[in-house]
Amino acid sequence: MSSQRPTPTRSFRRKLLLFGGLLMLWPLFRFLFHKVPRKPRIVEVSGTLQNDTVLTKQDFLIFKEHEQLWAVSRNCTHLGCRINYIEKENHLECPCHQSRFSIQGKVLRGPADKALPRYAVEPTESPSTYLVTIS
Repeated sequence: MSSQRPTPTRSFRRKLLLFGGLLMLWPLFRFLFHKVPRKPRIVEVSGTLQNDTVLTKQDFLIFKEHEQLWAVSRNCTHLGCRINYIEKENHLECPCHQSRFSIQGKVLRGPADKALPRYAVEPTESPSTYLVTIS
């Protein structure tokens, strides 16, 4: 019984074929795991918004303070519960686990550890209509 060892040429060919096969799988991995960036959604909102006030909508809250406009998501970053605005204390609170957020969306108290997403708000020509860009 003689043991046959692969010649150096055969060993090189095997490695070359293996490398070529793996290289051909790269486009498949890119196709399967590629994330397509979402297009921003623009929402038109109607409502009166004076200085130091808030406009509550289903998916976000719009704030106006010192002529600056911004919106924050109403979905808690902990478990996705609906956030409420507590006017007396001027903060946002999750009713599920009492996470607190500033009106800018920053975490004040956990269990949530991520800030709320902020959205750009632009006034339109009409004084009571705003465009919110949700990205």
